[in-house]
Amino acid sequence: MQLHPNVQAIQDALDAAGARTAAGTPCQVTVLTAPVHTAPAAAEAVGVEVGQIANSLIFDAAGDPLLVLTSGAHRVDTAKVAALLGIGKNKVRRATADFVREHTGQVIGGVSPLGHPKPVHTLVDVDLGQYEEIWAAGGIPQAVFPITYAELVRITAGTPAEVA
Repeated sequence: MQLHPNVQAIQDALDAAGARTAAGTPCQVTVLTAPVHTAPAAAEAVGVEVGQIANSLIFDAAGDPLLVLTSGAHRVDTAKVAALLGIGKNKVRRATADFVREHTGQVIGGVSPLGHPKPVHTLVDVDLGQYEEIWAAGGIPQAVFPITYAELVRITAGTPAEVA
């Protein structure tokens, strides 16, 4: 079966990074039978807690893309994120669908933590660190992959942060 180009790009990026699961095996993107547009739907589909889902949210931070990987159990506090970045609290806002696609090559609901055309400044929710294994999007709304918190921070060159 041929993979969707976005899924193949994510798998290639995971392979190139040497990304590993909690079991120490290479991360493998799984294509589910139906899209999982929300953290609760993704958690149910893979049989984990909602908090183990790493939502990949793109924000427009004063005109630059910002990827916030947050626990599915949280909502991002944009004022807190703006303070972390040292910019005005009204300078961090949800990105438009076009902005997301331009900077990630992916659609909202399937944005992966990696595999973007250019590196995107990334913050990784420290709350995800409490889980042995977390799940992230694989480039389309029905694709996901398991990974550890440490590996997620490493492969994204992300900065651990309190984002909620």
